[in-house]
Amino acid sequence: MSGSLVATQACPAYQSIRDHTNPGGVTIEPGRSYPITGKNKEEATFYQIVIDGASPGQRWVEVACGEVDAAAVAPSGAPRATHVLALGWEPAFCLQHEDKAECASESGQSFDATHLSLHGLWPQPRGKAYCNVADGLVAADKRHDWASLLEPDLSEATKKRLSAAMPGYQSGLERHEWIVHGTCYGATADAYFDRAADLAEQINASAVRDLFAQNLGKTLSSEAIQAAFDQAFGAGAGARVTVNCQGRGAERKIGELDIGLAGDVAGSGPIGDLILAAPPSQPGCPSGVVQPAR
Repeated sequence: MSGSLVATQACPAYQSIRDHTNPGGVTIEPGRSYPITGKNKEEATFYQIVIDGASPGQRWVEVACGEVDAAAVAPSGAPRATHVLALGWEPAFCLQHEDKAECASESGQSFDATHLSLHGLWPQPRGKAYCNVADGLVAADKRHDWASLLEPDLSEATKKRLSAAMPGYQSGLERHEWIVHGTCYGATADAYFDRAADLAEQINASAVRDLFAQNLGKTLSSEAIQAAFDQAFGAGAGARVTVNCQGRGAERKIGELDIGLAGDVAGSGPIGDLILAAPPSQPGCPSGVVQPAR
């Protein structure tokens, strides 16, 4: 679901409906609006909402605790966003892919050692992929034979921009991203990658990149990352970000941020507007180490 719940009474906000657990003793405030991300069943008795400052931020409240504009509530299964911008943390990726060309050349002085790297810009829903692509090329991509894929038609300016924003460009990642996702974008390869690089650059020019660069080798919580998005792009932006990690326990590393976007993604508007136009998403893993380059 998407939409908003306007609280009409102070009600507890549960982490678990079954157990009625409520870390922090959080209650919703009458008159305040909360983004809705789901419901517990078709004939809902509880809504899942996002509460800024709560830990965890996604909570369950009884439907009787507020009012919902029925026209604003999307049906069950509606897309979370029109696009997802996936930004990786390259040093964590290279821990498991030392054979990649971009990892062999990585050092503490590399751009990607202190900046988020473009993985892709993915039209949604998730299954939207390989639009009008020949079966042979789909098969080649799925067996990771990227060298046999067609090279996207890119201008020299876009190639230069992409080579900085996307370290995987050295390994042909742009061929894979174009055939899977770019073909569903509705524009030329040049326009697709130029916009994707632009969006990544806007994130790297913000407090989000600064947070990562200042915490190399340290554990960073998803709440801190979401707060940096709020600071950079407006209150609620962090609720549209899913933090993905690799490994477990003390070995868990932050691997990627998946950022929901909606609106005129193919245009030239600022990324903050696109993030805030998207419905909230799952927060992802609670914390992970910001891996420094080796």
